[in-house]
Amino acid sequence: MTTAKIVYASMTGNNEEIAGILEEELQDLDVETNMSEIGFTDPSELLNYDLNFMVVYTYGEGDMPDEVADFYDDLKELKLTNKLYAVMGSGDIFYEDHFCETVDDFDKLLTEVGAIKAAPSLKINLEADSDDIEHIANVAKQVVNKYDELAK
Repeated sequence: MTTAKIVYASMTGNNEEIAGILEEELQDLDVETNMSEIGFTDPSELLNYDLNFMVVYTYGEGDMPDEVADFYDDLKELKLTNKLYAVMGSGDIFYEDHFCETVDDFDKLLTEVGAIKAAPSLKINLEADSDDIEHIANVAKQVVNKYDELAK
């Protein structure tokens, strides 16, 4: 069975909700999931899963929250060669140029450590609405389809 790790960081609860929606979508696709909060997750856990999902937020004017930055720095030391990933997160479009900047940071880093981007990053304004839920489902499907395609 295909396995997925979902790591989320959430200050307002929005990203925890997004991670939960993602988990349900993956389970509907027969993927065995493990979801954990970023502060309680060792980045090396990503090595144990076929698929990896990061659900992160940006604080203020482009700042990476401390608990996210710690995980990010430790992630730099890993080699995630050929592991599939997708990144998503919520933010506030009020911050314009800094909207969901941490999503972009993780996207870039995961590629640098050898992981394969399996779906476009998803940025959600504040909390997920019905359109966002559909986009989350699409990301889940794209990543699973990419994994199935590569497994052939």
